[in-house]
Amino acid sequence: MTVTVTKLSNGLTVASDAMTEVETCSLGLWVGVGARHEAPRINGVAHLLEHMVFKGTGRRSARAIAEEIEAVGGHLNAYTGRETTAFYAKVLAEDAPLALDIVSDMLLDPRLDAGELERERQVVLQEIGQAADTPDDIIFDDFQLAAYPEQGIGRPVLGTPETVCSLSAGDLRDYLSANYAANSATLVAAGRIEHATLHRLAEELFGDLPAASAATSEPPRYLGGEHRETRDLEQAHLLIGFDSVGVRDPDYYAVSALSTLLGGGMSSRLFQEVREERGLVYSIYSFLSAASDSGLFGVYAGTGAAEAQEVLDTVCRELERAAEDISSEEVERARAQLKAAILMSRERSGARAEQLAGHLLMFGRPIPVTEIVAELDALDVRRLRSCAAKLLQSKPTLALLGPVAELAPYESFAARFGSAAAAQ
Repeated sequence: MTVTVTKLSNGLTVASDAMTEVETCSLGLWVGVGARHEAPRINGVAHLLEHMVFKGTGRRSARAIAEEIEAVGGHLNAYTGRETTAFYAKVLAEDAPLALDIVSDMLLDPRLDAGELERERQVVLQEIGQAADTPDDIIFDDFQLAAYPEQGIGRPVLGTPETVCSLSAGDLRDYLSANYAANSATLVAAGRIEHATLHRLAEELFGDLPAASAATSEPPRYLGGEHRETRDLEQAHLLIGFDSVGVRDPDYYAVSALSTLLGGGMSSRLFQEVREERGLVYSIYSFLSAASDSGLFGVYAGTGAAEAQEVLDTVCRELERAAEDISSEEVERARAQLKAAILMSRERSGARAEQLAGHLLMFGRPIPVTEIVAELDALDVRRLRSCAAKLLQSKPTLALLGPVAELAPYESFAARFGSAAAAQ
């Protein structure tokens, strides 16, 4: 294993994954806080803060940040999720100190200017509007909200227009100071970099990061239900799903393989039955959206209004079949797809940095690829069938958007999936 992990004096985890065959380095700070850690009044603050740290620091203007990283041919970016916010760069190996200096400057000394905030607020409102006008995007927020109503894990990462408009520079500073800390973050680099150099730079640049975070989130309570919105669209967007497993669950890889088998490629059951045999859709796939302590298993399809009910009925039948007749050949094919995806991703420094950061935040240790492969090799028909049966015992979550007013009522779906679901 090429990974080395140390800790700074303030407790920040520093990790490197050496790739001596490349000339680049991907690095950044991954912070274990996101939308689920926000109070309802400040929903969207994590994402707005992610935007605002690019708008200038005590030493650099927004333009200087962009010019300095691009002057060396590098890339600088960030993202906000429900449990993680990341700030990362990819540069030539010799420019890693510059990239780390820029990231630390942005996070430890952001200007958070009130005038810049008003301008960037409008950018985020445009982003929210764009998502709302993209049905196959916004339906996933509808799905999350229906599964976890009135909970942080169910609220949108972008926030709402109302909450974003109410956020002040003080709200951003309070969120930053309370949540960005050594015990909730990890500094990771993958590529051509010596760990001793990374550790030394990290101590110099991130040594002032506060030791402890105040971040908290309530335990998730999956409730399930329906979000149905009729819109004048060309397609009906359909999403049906169930309570599932988190990343730390022993069945995580089994459910991942089940998702691959059902809707993870052109050979999957759903693609073959719904698209190839029946010609009902252009796009259909299944997914496992896993958090640290919970997860959602779902199937998305986009289809015409006349075909929507048949698509839903067919998906339901394929889900029910999975608990009965998964074959060893299907398990082997799903295993091969997952293995290939994991091993191919290791050719990219960015993917390796992201994976390492995720392991450290979720498990507190790097997970060797051999350990993951062993988990996949242990999967069998019995286990996948059992996972499929367990999924279908939960109350379903249904998100429908477009010409969907005439689709069967939610109760007809709930009644199909186990007596426990039907009784809720």
